[in-house]
Amino acid sequence: MKKYRVAVVGATGLVGTEMINILEELKFPVEELLPLASAKSAGKRVDFNGKNWIVKELKNDSFKGVDIALFSAGGSISAKFAPIAAKAGAIVIDNTSHFRMDKDVPLVVPEVNPQDIKKHKGIIANPNCSTAQLVLALKPIYDAYGISRVVVSTYQATAGAGKEGMDELMSQTVSILNGKGVLPPKKFNKQIAFNLIPQIDVFVENGFTKEEMKMTEETKKILGDDSVQLVASCVRVPVFIGHSETVNIETKKPFELKDVVKLLENMPNVKVVDEPSKNVYPTPIDVVEINETLIGRIRRDFTVPNGLAMFVVSNNLKKGAALNAVQIAWELVNQKLI
Repeated sequence: MKKYRVAVVGATGLVGTEMINILEELKFPVEELLPLASAKSAGKRVDFNGKNWIVKELKNDSFKGVDIALFSAGGSISAKFAPIAAKAGAIVIDNTSHFRMDKDVPLVVPEVNPQDIKKHKGIIANPNCSTAQLVLALKPIYDAYGISRVVVSTYQATAGAGKEGMDELMSQTVSILNGKGVLPPKKFNKQIAFNLIPQIDVFVENGFTKEEMKMTEETKKILGDDSVQLVASCVRVPVFIGHSETVNIETKKPFELKDVVKLLENMPNVKVVDEPSKNVYPTPIDVVEINETLIGRIRRDFTVPNGLAMFVVSNNLKKGAALNAVQIAWELVNQKLI
């Protein structure tokens, strides 16, 4: 099998580190790894396939000879350097929000819309972490019955705000438990330890947050259907890793619950965990070490015709970011697009 030169931009960050781990875990055919980061991180070393690789400073000429460039260093970095990488001949897989709604950039979850990868013009976008796990649950139901409306509430881990978010949860928790009171928030707008924050990203004119509107817009783009109505409420919770979602779906056609369960069981990289009588259902701690998205609490929503309710949990650093990016890279190989 052909091997590829792979750059990871933001290689020392939380998601960048996970990208390198997943490249190794999924045995992606890497000939040479090029870890890139800021000047501050240059010179550090990362482990990959039993070797140490030196982190280099991200520069305009960093992408010469690179086949695939995985980006996770912030939107402003992607805005500047992703076009440079693409012009140099690399295929960029970008984890930031910068290109997601660009009509010329495919937004891809490989289990859902792998065919869209063919449309790329040098850049492919990774969806928002909460969107990625949601569309895994929606896709088989959408294909079988159609979907008219979705109401989703998210319970998003602090890892979604990077290492600083996780550190703030840890430091505040330790301070409180040691009787030293609450440390003032820095990363978040409110105390996160022993609390919930009903705001992720900034508010926009309609009263929703950018995170909530991302879910609405990205879901429509990935499913290729602007008629799907989706409203989201996104909440930050005191969990380190693992996003959870309560999802209420109104389908266009009637369904049998057992058939919905079977569809979800047959969805790649989805596992149904649903025996409520035995207290078996997914929780964030269950996804810390796994790649699968877990779905449970599957039941009828009796308040609307053709209503369905479920609980969806996934590792936001994996399926919500690094895993999805590497899966896209594998799709490029399998579809012979690189």
